[in-house]
Amino acid sequence: MSNHSSNTMRVGMIFISIIFFIFGFVTTFIITLSDPVMEAFDLSYTQGFLVNSAFFISYAVFSIPAGGVVKRIGYKNSIVVGLLLISFAGFLFFPAIRTESYPFFLGAIVILSLGVVLLQTAANPFVTELGPPETASGRLNLTQALNAIATWIAPLMIVALILPAALPAINDSINGVLTEGIPDRIRPSDLLLPFMLIAVFVLLIAIAVRLIKLPVLSQEGAGNYATVFKYRHLLLGAFAIFCYVGAEVGIGTAISSYVVKEGIGGGISRDLAIKFVGLYWAGAMIGRLFGAISLSDIKKKELKFTFAGIVLVWAFIVGFVTLEYSVAMALTFLGFAILNFALMQLGRGKANLVLSVFAIAAASLAVISMLSTGRVALWSIVSIGLFNSIMFPNIFSLAVKGLDRSEVSLASGVINTLIFGGAIIPFIMGILGDAFGIQYSFIIPVACYLYILFYALAGSKLKPVGETPASGPQP
Repeated sequence: MSNHSSNTMRVGMIFISIIFFIFGFVTTFIITLSDPVMEAFDLSYTQGFLVNSAFFISYAVFSIPAGGVVKRIGYKNSIVVGLLLISFAGFLFFPAIRTESYPFFLGAIVILSLGVVLLQTAANPFVTELGPPETASGRLNLTQALNAIATWIAPLMIVALILPAALPAINDSINGVLTEGIPDRIRPSDLLLPFMLIAVFVLLIAIAVRLIKLPVLSQEGAGNYATVFKYRHLLLGAFAIFCYVGAEVGIGTAISSYVVKEGIGGGISRDLAIKFVGLYWAGAMIGRLFGAISLSDIKKKELKFTFAGIVLVWAFIVGFVTLEYSVAMALTFLGFAILNFALMQLGRGKANLVLSVFAIAAASLAVISMLSTGRVALWSIVSIGLFNSIMFPNIFSLAVKGLDRSEVSLASGVINTLIFGGAIIPFIMGILGDAFGIQYSFIIPVACYLYILFYALAGSKLKPVGETPASGPQP
């Protein structure tokens, strides 16, 4: 890394952080879009859920080829191509929506997801290579924190740009007034503006990335998929990503239905339940900011605790704004945030130890929620978001540790393929929820967190499946 100036490295981190924000925003935007799309196109639940299926199928199909693309054309060019694919897909929504063709709409989502997969395949290893290996988890946590901010903002964009289109007629109907020419439901055309804004913004970022000077990271070497698949810790790490994404998405999907039930969440309103879902995802943002601080190369403890104090203030503000300006609930969220930071210190700045502590915490909170009722059940399940926070960056950095540079982009493709767990685990939880009750479906995330604990303590140790690959370093 001595070949790159500090300014070039700084510019690289700034732009790669924007990339993380973009694919985090786009992913959450599409996931949250299912309900408006069902209403706009007058679809059944099965048809509406195809929005998420069309998006996530690309991870299963395209991630490994994407790793080959990154190795062939480089990190920067891959990022530019990924951005152009997202922008192109954004513009494709114009004819899809104007013709009110749902198959065309789904096709545009598939192209959009191809761009997201290519971005993610290039961006994660790029961050790990932008500095010393021992601080790679800190850099990934920082960029993933920006990704988490995007997941918090994306639903707000839907509320701001899509839902208001139907509000005038709804308000008039409440007042007993019949308004002609104003829709009382979301129309396909109401979906257009956000996609146009995404297309234009992403296109501008693609042009900027193409023109600026980014660090050129070598991928020369004999690395190929034959050598990559010989790394035991990589393959076990890929399955850990499957478990993490599945558990995170599964819990996030179940919360709003779970906490409104009498005897579980205290029978809170549907509106407040949805806000608790927002807080669950906001917890990932707070935890990743803590992770960026704790796993960084900042030497002075006083400076680390100062930054942590700023994040705690932010955690209170997030809780206060999200949960209907309730000081009591904001303080409760702040208490869990303090616990999150305190437990992170037990890891002593080591990615695998922090991961193990958080896996134990997440599994314990899920079990507590299953065995309790009322606000205990509510807060224990929602606070898991804080402990999910560092799992993806820490698992990823552990999984690619010790690999040759020529193998990292290929390994990223293998790991990203298993993000498909976000489609599988929630489906299994749904089956258990129908059969035994939603409260007991959380046994699946518990099992996932226990596997992540195994990976942190044992599976992440550098050990080849067969003989040590000639192109990689000796473990």
